[in-house]
Amino acid sequence: MDASPLPTIDIESLGLAEGALLLIRRALAEVPAGGVLRVRGRAPDWALHLAAWCRQQGHGLQTCDAHEALVTRGAQADGRWRGAQAAAGDTPGLPADEALPGWGLAARGATVETGSPPFAFALRRRRELWAATAGELYRQAAAAQWDPATAIDWDAPFDLPDAIEDAVVQVMTYLIENENAALLVPARHLGQIHPHFREVLQLLALQCADEARHVEVFTRRAQLRGRSPGLSTAGGQASLQTLFQAPDFSIATFLLAVLGEGSFVNLLNFLQAHAPDPVTAQVCRLAARDEARHVAFGMAHLEYRLEEEPDFQVRLANAIETRYDQLAATSGLNEEVFDALVLIAAGALTPAAVARGHAAVQQLQRDMAAGRRARLARLGFARDEAERLSALHTRNFM
Repeated sequence: MDASPLPTIDIESLGLAEGALLLIRRALAEVPAGGVLRVRGRAPDWALHLAAWCRQQGHGLQTCDAHEALVTRGAQADGRWRGAQAAAGDTPGLPADEALPGWGLAARGATVETGSPPFAFALRRRRELWAATAGELYRQAAAAQWDPATAIDWDAPFDLPDAIEDAVVQVMTYLIENENAALLVPARHLGQIHPHFREVLQLLALQCADEARHVEVFTRRAQLRGRSPGLSTAGGQASLQTLFQAPDFSIATFLLAVLGEGSFVNLLNFLQAHAPDPVTAQVCRLAARDEARHVAFGMAHLEYRLEEEPDFQVRLANAIETRYDQLAATSGLNEEVFDALVLIAAGALTPAAVARGHAAVQQLQRDMAAGRRARLARLGFARDEAERLSALHTRNFM
């Protein structure tokens, strides 16, 4: 039986320093250690350069004549890739249970050279940050981005009584500081997430972009008629500060997205329904759509973590109780914002209109509480416990 012909590459007149090494390396990679590759060439001194390269790389070389040489792939040919790690998990379709520090910034599934510098990402365990729908939510978020300059008709004509315009400015001022918190809390965690969990990283980056956009449009609406922003209270600031004190990503996500932003979806829908002008209606409608997506991620993450770690539910309940105790001395939703919401829903300062507005705000608060109870029930809390914990949520909504 005839021996199999040797694999052969002809670099023609291309010199090794002119790109021929690329061709030789690729051809040699197809040869097993100890195997032979026939190389043919006609460039000046090509064989001399090939001999120097083979010595450096640990390959054997036999020169046949001026135009042909045999390269034997060395046993150490893998060189620096020996012992390399695959930055991947064991479960198809899922990232690893834990991303190793040595994987650094490598793409998920990449082969990482041994000796790569470690990165100290605090959030590197799947159960601490993953959501089964993270990839789909990211794709939705990317497709749903909108431009404040074109998505909102800032020149839409309207003329409001001073009291109603002042109420809108006060509510916008309140929304701005809450959206500042909703931007900064996930931003605080972004740099701690191992990029192995790229879907979550990308989704939170877009979530920060959403909140930055909300701050812009609420600010523009507040200043649309030349007014300065309204009042910011100590109680409101104290409520938001507790979000920054959450001990980890899951607790922060629970307090911010599941409870706070969930209630804010109700608030924004309320403002859209009772908006006294078209610009307010537009900014609240678009912001509510974004916030609903943030709530969806928060729920998906907590559902995943509780499936992996059922006892974590105790920590969620403790987080609500701790925040309630921290805010016990504050007044909750300030009267300026409450009154502004009543006026926006009333549309006028007559007793009958104010009565309707007050009833509408009371219904808003009941809707918020019902939504919180439903989300807590989805996370596995018993009905009575969900009702108790919902009632402990900050009266400042966020």
